[in-house]
Amino acid sequence: MLYDRTDARILEIVQRNNRLTSEVIGETAGLSATACQRRLKRLRSKGIIEADVSIVSARAVGRPIQMLVLVTLERKRSDVIEKLNKAIKASVDVVNGFYIAGDADLALYITARTMEDYELFARRFFHENPEIRNFKTMVVMNRVKTGFAIPVEMPDSG
Repeated sequence: MLYDRTDARILEIVQRNNRLTSEVIGETAGLSATACQRRLKRLRSKGIIEADVSIVSARAVGRPIQMLVLVTLERKRSDVIEKLNKAIKASVDVVNGFYIAGDADLALYITARTMEDYELFARRFFHENPEIRNFKTMVVMNRVKTGFAIPVEMPDSG
């Protein structure tokens, strides 16, 4: 594994609150602030910590319409998937995008100011793309849980 038990503890702490100082994280994990900073730097450089983000309320910033969209592709060629991945990454409306296995090929989390804005997005992004066979939109009624915290496996100590 790329991390030890102390790293796992740090990962658990920063997933709950990444604004804590190195002093507070280190104290909780049993390290000095300097040792904690070194470990955080290593965890970031190894890609174990991918990003430090804040979760923003879509409603509070004027994007109260939220959808989960399942997309089925016409063809699953690598060039088609790569082109769509680039379009997803470039879209400000798509908050999260996943290439998935199952009944659909992609799952997207999309926000919009209004349903009319989403309709325009859907026309442009889905209807006008010949590589998309169909899509199914599910409107989010209530965000029950939002986050990015991943359960961290604790490495064996021996």
